[in-house]
Amino acid sequence: MKVAVVGATGLVGTKMLQVLAERNFPVTELIPVASERSVGKEIEFKGKKYKVHSMLDAIAAKPQIALFSAGGSTSLEWAPKFAEVGTVVIDNSSAWRMDPTKKLVVPEVNAKVLTANDKIIANPNCSTIQMVVALQPLHKAYKIKRVVVSTYQSVTGTGVKAVNQLMNERKNNGKSDEMAYKYQIDLNVIPQIDVFLDNGYTKEEMKMVNETKKIMGDDAIRLTATTVRIPVMGGHSESVNIEFENDFDVNEVMNLLRNTKGIVVEDDLKNQIYPMPMNAHEKDEVFVGRIRRDESQPKTLNMWIVADNLRKGAATNAVQIAEYLMANEVITF
Repeated sequence: MKVAVVGATGLVGTKMLQVLAERNFPVTELIPVASERSVGKEIEFKGKKYKVHSMLDAIAAKPQIALFSAGGSTSLEWAPKFAEVGTVVIDNSSAWRMDPTKKLVVPEVNAKVLTANDKIIANPNCSTIQMVVALQPLHKAYKIKRVVVSTYQSVTGTGVKAVNQLMNERKNNGKSDEMAYKYQIDLNVIPQIDVFLDNGYTKEEMKMVNETKKIMGDDAIRLTATTVRIPVMGGHSESVNIEFENDFDVNEVMNLLRNTKGIVVEDDLKNQIYPMPMNAHEKDEVFVGRIRRDESQPKTLNMWIVADNLRKGAATNAVQIAEYLMANEVITF
């Protein structure tokens, strides 16, 4: 099994390598790929050193799977070239997510849509992934009408530059030579993720709206989002308010979530146990808590959802897609 990891030296690419090793994905030949300036450098995988390859060399090697985390423009240019030689590309950028000819997949929710014809598969946005994992069993049971979500997103979602900005500011009284954001992030909250659109929402917010409908296969779900960057690492958090067509019992909701693969319910008010990013860090599950009825209107639920955005929100979800393809022989390698 030849596996290419494109963007292998970045935050998500590094995490992909880590997840592949941890989950014992059957890699017989690893092909790390990065920008031209990184070609020839070495990375480590399972105790061995591997040289970083160029895109052309990686394509020539004809890997069975290529995990992409190198940005939208890179993916638009190179993913089709990998696909042309028979490689299945699982892409973490936003490039293909809303392309009607490409599948947008969270394995716990909609892996069954995958077929042998899918050579480029889109990995959803990190904040969308963790939310739909929790929404899907509830949508099946009670049918979702509307979702209101506010996110509290880790700086790791922006990348190494943002992590450096935060840590520099903590050391230097709010000063950093390296600025990923327009404003100081330490001791601050920035209510903007990605650029603003004409409707006043950011691209990140509209990604959540559009991707949720596509993944869950229901355009009737109404969703509004406010996405916020906060000075934490470890994972993204979300406050989610869900209005259903059918009424529910809160205990039944908790049991549904507890019995859903990939979800851990942390909801013990007496002992002040609830999901937090510092506890979700380096874990693959989606953590759900603060589950309670919205007392302001009928058939409406509040939840708090947390997940490690570099793992379930990116690297782990991509590897899980590859695992599904192999386990279910959707694509024969």
